Amino acid sequence: MSELTIKPTFSLAPQNLDDALRFADFLAASDIVPKDFQKKPANILVAVQWGMELGLQPMQAMQSIAVINGRPSLWGDAVIALVRSSPLCEYVYETDDGETASCRVKRVGEEEQTRTFSMTDAQQAGLKGKQGPWAQYPKRMRQMRARSFALRDVFPDVLRGMPMAEEVQDIPTERELNQSLPRKAEEPKVLPAYPDSKLDENADKWRAMIAANRTSPEHLLTNLVSKYTVTPEQEERIRALAPIEGEATNANQTDKGSGGGDS
Repeated sequence: MSELTIKPTFSLAPQNLDDALRFADFLAASDIVPKDFQKKPANILVAVQWGMELGLQPMQAMQSIAVINGRPSLWGDAVIALVRSSPLCEYVYETDDGETASCRVKRVGEEEQTRTFSMTDAQQAGLKGKQGPWAQYPKRMRQMRARSFALRDVFPDVLRGMPMAEEVQDIPTERELNQSLPRKAEEPKVLPAYPDSKLDENADKWRAMIAANRTSPEHLLTNLVSKYTVTPEQEERIRALAPIEGEATNANQTDKGSGGGDS
């Protein structure tokens, strides 16, 4: 009988840190790796490490792990594959009646668990009709939600606490939350009161400037109310700095008469 020789399967899995760093640089330069990993060797290294902890080969890890909103997560097909391949899983059954998706799972030595997700749940979560997959593939998205709840609840050790990408996609980012929150109305700025002592101090100077047509009560008030709170009494005093038209005319005539007498 001839001897059967079994050749070892070729693997790209790095054996040490140096191998992992070179491996990450090599893949980051490739155009066929997922977009999240192109020219990002550090992301590749993290994904490969996550994959090792989950039992995934490096290339499987890069196809199964997505970085969404800065958080690593597993695509739904990878989640069910990991659970079904685990000796802790007896079965996973998924159904959908057109309104509600159900996922029945059984862990070895435990009772069956069922999780559901309906369109009513989707509406309460603000997902029903949401632009994107929820509008285009509602049945698939219901299935992913029910699957995520069931498998993450019953097999957290198998999944190492990794969330499911389809679920993380629906979590609003901090920026989206800030945009959706109503803006707090700005409180009106409280201006300090204009001191009466200042008005007493400036009254004669302002009266002379008004008489010389270098300013006006309205101009003075416009400047003041931009910096201070002016009382009605103060406003009245400032307006009274302008000479009464008759008095101004008489004063001018007196000045002219006096000038003629001197001459």
